[in-house]
Amino acid sequence: MNTSLRRGSLEMIAAMLISGTIGWFVLVSGQPVLDVVFWRCVFGAVTLLLICGVSGFLRPGMLTRRIFALVVVSGVAIVGNWLLLFASYSRASIAIGTAVYNVQPFMLVGLAALFLGEKITLQKMMWLVLAFLGMLAIVSAHGDQGGTGDEYLLGIALALGAALLYALAALIIKRLAGTPPHLIALIQVSTGALLLAPWAHFDGLPQQPAAWSSLVTLGVVHTGVMYVLLYGAIQKLPTALTGALSFIYPIAAIFVDWFAFGHRLNPLQWLGVIAILLAAAGMQQGWGWRSSRVVVPSR
Repeated sequence: MNTSLRRGSLEMIAAMLISGTIGWFVLVSGQPVLDVVFWRCVFGAVTLLLICGVSGFLRPGMLTRRIFALVVVSGVAIVGNWLLLFASYSRASIAIGTAVYNVQPFMLVGLAALFLGEKITLQKMMWLVLAFLGMLAIVSAHGDQGGTGDEYLLGIALALGAALLYALAALIIKRLAGTPPHLIALIQVSTGALLLAPWAHFDGLPQQPAAWSSLVTLGVVHTGVMYVLLYGAIQKLPTALTGALSFIYPIAAIFVDWFAFGHRLNPLQWLGVIAILLAAAGMQQGWGWRSSRVVVPSR
């Protein structure tokens, strides 16, 4: 393995391990989901502003009005994605919410077929059916996480909504080739901060240092640092390896949920999680009867 590939692999692994702890910091902060996302956007924007400034991405003429508008729209989708995904954690658990969230590659395929005219092959349908069966296995175990069945199903629905919004954002970002990704991330989180500011609870700010530490960590580490590591890895690694390493994220989230909160999946839920991750891996790696290659943007 050459130096660039080794460094890219380490960056991708670090980015995915960081992502796997997001749910833990969200719940430990003890704050309403809207406030968590707002402060993540604020602290993330400050961090990415510094990174973009050092990298020279703040020069005039970097973006056209059309590209800026598309990035803003993608930012609205990303912020909505965070709101729904974080809300799912307290209802269906971090492990289940993250597993269900990983159906987003299939939603992206569907949206690409609908809006970009891309064909859905038999191979894609095979993996889609497997992911759907995994979803059925997870949903059939509702109520086993300690909450009510309705709350559990709501958590599943919120995670699915988050996956759909992420797929919409990814569809838009596919049209932004050549735009510095760190600048895209900066505009996205800035959009989120401005969008959520009117509803943030400034009159009920966290009183505990631990809460502020969690919020700052979500903004600086899980947004600013994670984006730098992720984009650095994407630039160095083949698409297939990037896709393979991206599955460290849900696996890490499942074990964090287990060790931090004692949420253990039952055998049927494990089967559902494995089916979804296997199907998503098959999509990203192009497994099947033919060697056609499918490229899905990393998270």
